Amino acid sequence: MERVKMKTSYDIKVNKVTESRIKTVDFDNLVFGRVFSDHMFTADFVDGEWRNCEIQPFGNLTLHPASNVLHYGQAIFEGMKAFKHQDGSPVLFRLDEHVKRFNFSASRLCMAEVPEELFCSAIEKLVSMDRDWIPTFDGASLYIRPYLIGTDGYLGVKPSQSFKFIIFTCPVGPYYPKPVTLVTAEEYVRAVKGGVGEAKAAGNYAASLLPMKKANELGYDQVMWMDAHEFKYIQEVGTMNLFFVIGNKVVTPKTDGAILRGITRKSFIDILKHKGYSVEERAITIDEVINAYKAGDLKEVFGSGTAAVASHVSELTHKGFKMVLPPIEDRIIGNMLKKEINDIRTGNISDPFGWIQKL
Repeated sequence: MERVKMKTSYDIKVNKVTESRIKTVDFDNLVFGRVFSDHMFTADFVDGEWRNCEIQPFGNLTLHPASNVLHYGQAIFEGMKAFKHQDGSPVLFRLDEHVKRFNFSASRLCMAEVPEELFCSAIEKLVSMDRDWIPTFDGASLYIRPYLIGTDGYLGVKPSQSFKFIIFTCPVGPYYPKPVTLVTAEEYVRAVKGGVGEAKAAGNYAASLLPMKKANELGYDQVMWMDAHEFKYIQEVGTMNLFFVIGNKVVTPKTDGAILRGITRKSFIDILKHKGYSVEERAITIDEVINAYKAGDLKEVFGSGTAAVASHVSELTHKGFKMVLPPIEDRIIGNMLKKEINDIRTGNISDPFGWIQKL
């Protein structure tokens, strides 16, 4: 077993696969989240310190049947991507923001935070080792999934004292290959202020599955979440933050404690302001959106997220009232933002913000 010393105080062991599985993968027909790369990283938090830091062949985990995560849901995750720069180098996007949000989520769920140097070094080494798994066709990337779970083996509702930190990667195509149709929530809610809506807690996504299933049965792709008190204020949708182009303004719901602090969302806002667009982060009601639509001022609706980057909304329905949005090819803002992000990531244009990191 090889030991690789990173620019870190953490000694990361490396146990490489004897033979890569990459030749068995059909990169022309990738399904999001179904194909996994050769290696994964694992580390254990025991007795107040991080131990057993290792990159090893991708494989199953062994857990105590009473592990905290299985019964009380102490689990968080991040989603990020690696790309190929035009010079062939692997590129990471806003790694610093992802580690900050990861540890914010950990703190909210009373979990051990992962030191930034360990988080970043593990991802840099893992992606460098599996760089051949980064697809290069339009809309494709190497998806990176760091996550943290409570592993104490006992039954009792209290914070775990031991944790496992895992990172794996998978080559992916577009998350939403076509524009999505949305229906507003009228019964279920995603999150409330004071809850865990702004953390990437695994339970948030489990709670969304039934409403999404019901929306799918009605012919919609996703649920647009509303506030928990009046079902009046727009929050987010599925796995994405939301943006509305109303007249000459771009409006997105403010992060008020119930809305995820999206890194793609933050990047979109930075790009828009850099280019001189009027951007408003504020409360927005469904009535305002409907009125803008009726007046002909609702130009675009799109979601932002790591998996989808920018996902256009083709239809939005509220209490039976369907709003059909303009054709995708006629939209200016959403198309520009998606292209700008992708061009920065691949080096087709300069990175004025210092967001990319070559490996």
